Amino acid sequence: MATRVLMPKGSDTMTEGKILKWLKKEGDSVTNGDALVEIETDKVNMEVEAMGAGVLRKITAAEGSAATVGQLIAVIGKPEEDISALLAVAPAKPAEQKPAPLPTAPPTPAPLPTSAAASPAPVATAPAAAAGGRVLASPLARRLAKESGVDLGRLQGSGPGGRIVRRDVETAGAARPLRVPIPVGPGGPEFRDEPLSSMRKVIAQRLIQSLGPVPHFYLTIEVDMRRAKELRESANTLDPNLKLSYNDVIVKAAAAALRQHPEVNAGFLGESIRFHNRVHIGMAVAVEGGLITPVVRDADCKSLQQISAESKELIARARERKLKPEEYVGGTFSVSNLGMMGIQEFSALINPPEAAILAVGAVDERPVVAEGRIEIGYRCRMTLSCDHRVVDGATGAKFLQTLRQILENPVFLAF
Repeated sequence: MATRVLMPKGSDTMTEGKILKWLKKEGDSVTNGDALVEIETDKVNMEVEAMGAGVLRKITAAEGSAATVGQLIAVIGKPEEDISALLAVAPAKPAEQKPAPLPTAPPTPAPLPTSAAASPAPVATAPAAAAGGRVLASPLARRLAKESGVDLGRLQGSGPGGRIVRRDVETAGAARPLRVPIPVGPGGPEFRDEPLSSMRKVIAQRLIQSLGPVPHFYLTIEVDMRRAKELRESANTLDPNLKLSYNDVIVKAAAAALRQHPEVNAGFLGESIRFHNRVHIGMAVAVEGGLITPVVRDADCKSLQQISAESKELIARARERKLKPEEYVGGTFSVSNLGMMGIQEFSALINPPEAAILAVGAVDERPVVAEGRIEIGYRCRMTLSCDHRVVDGATGAKFLQTLRQILENPVFLAF
């Protein structure tokens, strides 16, 4: 009996997926569990496995096309089996989407340092290839390689599992012989349109759901991070493999503060407010083409060492879009940190149905007044975005006071 291959639902927010690459072609033999196709969801890239055996009789969704969740994208059956009934109820095979036209004259790239320009292109001694000879590369890396004429098969990937990522292609492109650029000016292309990725579509939808319906208000506090800095440096000196970050300390401190202020560890459900008994901290992570929020579950019950190790693993797989659905859903509170990019202060948008998100700026070395004298201090500004339907001003302020007390006295993190 023929088996229908449907676009799977990769997350609660997914409504459609994009066909990135068919790993089998029509006429190929298929066994149960074989990887059939690589798709792009709103959160990750994933491979869809065959749920039957036989021959891949028909592909109804071409590479580059989008398909709604539950839509027929292929049929597996016996070589002579009649599959016309299945195809009759399936939508016509979409025409393959062509990439948006590229400018005929790209802007002149900024000059690279001599050392970077002179470094040879990375030639893989062990190219990033998966079983079957398929090169492991992110979608953005593939597009950049195509535009710049870089051969992915000759690159050594620096991403997790040897996956080729954007920086690998850019480094290889910088080492290629430079062609004389044609300046973009009057008469040249003025813009380039690109279709929204699945992730960017969902981000757009979620922002409308957040900033429009959710009545935001913002509270900002400045924290003395000297002792947190000393804790971080001492821990990393004792265990160089730990590599404890400020974000690890802040996630742990936020989890401890939420335990003391459960009214902030909450969500608005329309006709009710849900107060969570467990503390699951989402960490906003920038990825190619958008943003994703992997979740550290029960962060209040984990040590700094556990949070540090788990965070690094989640962030690495998030950037390669390899997270499992259960690893990026179910957060009760979020932290967004742009301090490593030099941002001193900002306001973040709440991720519904959560009631709050903490925006963290850079830890700056600056002159401060202490007991009537000027000394060098380490300060960090943090802004709490609150859903006023759940969190009042005084409630948010008390949470921030507790958070500051913990960060300025990190001995509390041991309890």
